Order: sequence, then C-alpha cells, then structure tokens
Amino acid sequence: MDFSREFKIALRVSIPVMMGYGVLGFAFGLLAISVGLPWYIAFFMSIIIYAGALQFLAVGFITAKTGFIDIFISSFFVNIRQAFYGLSVLGKFKKTGKFKPYLIFGLTDETYALLTTIKEDPQIKKKYYYFYLSILNQSYWILGTLLGAVFGSMVKFDTSGLEFSLTTLFVVLALEQYKTQKRYLPFLIGAGASLLAIIFVPVNNMLLVAIALALLGMFIFKKRFEDGK
Repeated sequence: MDFSREFKIALRVSIPVMMGYGVLGFAFGLLAISVGLPWYIAFFMSIIIYAGALQFLAVGFITAKTGFIDIFISSFFVNIRQAFYGLSVLGKFKKTGKFKPYLIFGLTDETYALLTTIKEDPQIKKKYYYFYLSILNQSYWILGTLLGAVFGSMVKFDTSGLEFSLTTLFVVLALEQYKTQKRYLPFLIGAGASLLAIIFVPVNNMLLVAIALALLGMFIFKKRFEDGK
C-alpha cells in the first residue's frame, strides 16, 4: 500500500520541530565533542537515549563520573513530566499495532504538541501518520547531532547560548496550539504555575512543581474546559 500521503503530511507539520531539533541537536553534538567524547558516542546517544535535555545532562554525568544512583534520580526528575502527558496519548496509540513500542519511545514534548495540536485528516491511516511524525522528529535530532559532532571535531566552536533554541521551539509550538485551540485559560494557568515555581521553589525542583501546579489548575477549572472556554 502507498502511504506517501501520510508521510507528506507528517513532513509538513514537523517543519517547526526540524528547525528546532536541527539546531539543538547540533549544539548537543558540539558539546559532546567539546568535553572529549567521540562523535559516535553522541550519535548513538541520540538514537538510543533520545531525551533532549537529559542528553545534555548526560554529558555532564559522564565527564563528572557521576554514580548510577545520582544519575537515576536526576533522570527521573528531569523526565517525570512525560508521565503526566504520556498517558493522555495512549488512546491515540491504541490501534497502532507494531508501531506502538516505537511511538511510546519516540514521544517527546514537541511530538506530543504536534499530536495534540494538528487537526488530523480522517482519510489518512493514523498509525502510519504517527509513525512518520515520530521518526521524522527523531531523524532531525540525530542528523543535527551528527553534523554538530563532525563540525566540532574539525572546528573549535563556542557552544554557549545554543541551548536557547529549545525555548524558542516551545514558544512556536505554544503559539500554534493557541491558534488551533483558541483558549486562553490553559496558557494563563501554565504561566501562573511557572511564575509561582520560579519564585518559591529551588531551581532543581522547579519544573516538577510547575507541572503539578498546572495540573491542579486544570482540574480546578475542568468545568470551564468542558464548556469550551
């Protein structure tokens, strides 16, 4: 069967992620090389780990020779947010068959944002669309990492500031969600939760507390969401 239509749609909607992952993956590749890691280590980290911010932390773990317990605890708190939103897409993945394990593995913040924002065409095969979207996003990250690692092996480069591309990517995806959903309340809740966490919570636990507060706010205003506000 021909699933080129699903691929073309996935390619089109993933362009914002391509731009963000390409730059951020490039920055990761440069960082890995700058601390003395071989290019292939960075390359395989992006294939096997594929965890964005955690990969940047992993470079620090390796260079500092961090213990396994500390790595486990740090990794858990960095990625615990995925436990909150991952459950909400299990329904979408219910009938994806052999693709389901990879779809779960490849679920990132940006892929989740696209899965929950883009209006789906009822005529496309969803499991192929989800698969293409996920693997395209990872391929952008892998390619960016490889290019950054190769470039870093040949040219000395200051990597400071490149990690900000992830922030700009989130801003773009948030704007796309607002344009699609036309609801201001979730954004106000998220901004309020983040502000409270920044002011009252130590930086190491800020993300987890902000997510918890945002979820609490969503439950409090659940009725308004059901009414379409």
